[in-house]
Amino acid sequence: MQKGSDILEIYSRTDIGLERTENQDNVWGEMLSQNACAAVLCDGMGGESRGGLASRIAVDTVSKKIKSEFNESMSKTAVRNLLITSVIAANYAVRGCPKESANEIMGTTCVAAIVFNNTAHIVNVGDSRAYQLFTEGDDECIRQITKDHSHVRELVDKGVITEEEAKVHPKRSKITRAVGADDDVTPDYFELDLNSGDMILLCSDGLSAYGDDLDILDICFDSKPKDCCGALIGYANNNGGHDNVSVALIAV
Repeated sequence: MQKGSDILEIYSRTDIGLERTENQDNVWGEMLSQNACAAVLCDGMGGESRGGLASRIAVDTVSKKIKSEFNESMSKTAVRNLLITSVIAANYAVRGCPKESANEIMGTTCVAAIVFNNTAHIVNVGDSRAYQLFTEGDDECIRQITKDHSHVRELVDKGVITEEEAKVHPKRSKITRAVGADDDVTPDYFELDLNSGDMILLCSDGLSAYGDDLDILDICFDSKPKDCCGALIGYANNNGGHDNVSVALIAV
């Protein structure tokens, strides 16, 4: 899916991968006005179809709230509050979905962004990520904006394991915060200024867990924005396609 303007471009895509029988990721991206766009990406967790249902409910809830409430007169604080309350509404919506059993686990990661007036507003819950891709002098750079809410991230922060060990840790997929997992959820919020030529990339761990940040950087800067999502999914699948993979790209 793609929509664009003379100022911003936004593209999104999801793929089942090569090993899974169901895609439990969902992603949405859309222009909100000529000067603003938004995206949300969710990676569901739960048995059978429940993870896919959780991520679909979350994407639908967040996207509908953003589309109905965003306007260009909003202050930065208002945009921040809109994103946070959208994720909280998604948490209530997933929690309210009838469970098939008392012990059923149903939840989803969530990363969402609104880009408006050269500012990126980002929220996240779980281990789906947001990256900023930018140029600094003659160098092309990538940095992870969000911080994973995961078991291995906590171990790295405590110095128990290294970043390299985290990539192959047997519990690297265990997240510590999810939309729908508890009665209340607190998303992290990030705000950053953007320059012309910058990109914001949202992705599920089907890309980040099986790829290298520098490879992701090269793919995005070597491709036209409209081709980046397909190229990144192809890269993940060429690396084994072990998981569903979803991406959303906003180019300034």
